[in-house]
Amino acid sequence: MTQSPNTNDQANMSDKTDEQTSGEQLAGEETIVKFDRDRSKHRRPAEAPAPVIEDKKIQPYELSPYGRSPQIPSPDQKAQDKQRSRRASRQTATFLSKRLTAAGLKPVSKYGQNFLIDLNLVELIARSAELQPNDLVLEIGTGVGSLTSIMAEQAGAILTVEIDQNLFNLAAEELVAFPHVKMIHGDALRNKNTLRQDIMENIRDAKARLPEGGRFMLVANLPYNVATPIISNLLHESPPPDRMVVTIQKELGERIVAQPGTKDYGALSVWVQSMCAAEIVRILPPTVFWPRPKVESAVIRLDLDHEKRNAIADLKYFHSTVRSLFFHRRKFLRSVVISAMKGRLEKTQVDEILQSLGHGETARAEELDLNQIMALAEALRLAEA
Repeated sequence: MTQSPNTNDQANMSDKTDEQTSGEQLAGEETIVKFDRDRSKHRRPAEAPAPVIEDKKIQPYELSPYGRSPQIPSPDQKAQDKQRSRRASRQTATFLSKRLTAAGLKPVSKYGQNFLIDLNLVELIARSAELQPNDLVLEIGTGVGSLTSIMAEQAGAILTVEIDQNLFNLAAEELVAFPHVKMIHGDALRNKNTLRQDIMENIRDAKARLPEGGRFMLVANLPYNVATPIISNLLHESPPPDRMVVTIQKELGERIVAQPGTKDYGALSVWVQSMCAAEIVRILPPTVFWPRPKVESAVIRLDLDHEKRNAIADLKYFHSTVRSLFFHRRKFLRSVVISAMKGRLEKTQVDEILQSLGHGETARAEELDLNQIMALAEALRLAEA
């Protein structure tokens, strides 16, 4: 842009004017001060707003898969990121296939072996458990140790059980750096209705060694063929798990969380929900597993309510009665109860109990809510006593 020819002259005049003004002020003569309307150059620079933290207990950190970490990566965070990158490269169908092939192995269908190959979902299982340093974890189905190694960085102690000797050996190589992880080789079940004895012995021993306040949890990618007996039997045990976060078949998950009057509502729904708050965390498609199962899966979370569990006078009797009530789910409740109590209660006694609880002749077990079934089971128990 071309400068105006009068610019220098104006600058000289301005300098002279300033000198004259200063002289006049010194002489005490009256002066006229003209104010510059452009005040932007006199304003204070804007200050950055202070960060607002609503809860003083929560630090302004970004969440990472392993808890809270500073926005500026620390050496520990860098090591964690490196470890996660290593896990991601090893948690793929290609890697697992090559690893098993090199060892002369392949997935065994009779053991329900379907490996979860999405690291984000493996981490989701561990994260959903909300593990703390004093917690004790039981894992059924160690696999190659992927979930185990993540939980080992968060929990106080882990007992992991693997039935396959070859996978047991592979996982042992992965978990050698974690002295607080104990591995057991063998079937977690002694029979369909009972856990093997040494599992709960180890659990009680480990829990006694950990500081008070620690919780006992089942966190696992459960083999499909043992999921129901594992979950059901653990609710009988002492101590029972305070929390369960497990991967199971979607159909089984829907049965566990089912509500009265629905097709999936049954004995398992009542048994679990009578003691636990149950929710489905995530539905998993077959594509995130290797080999791919033929059905969808689900990650479910069960939180034990100790007060509700303690309110059940006889767990074994209650469980047995509930299973009897739903053995013929479409039959009328009266017919089902009379059949279940045959040789134990007279028909007249059954009728009196049903009438006292307000159940008519056309009532069915699948229509009763949890409180109604619990009241019925307790009334039958007292009548037999």
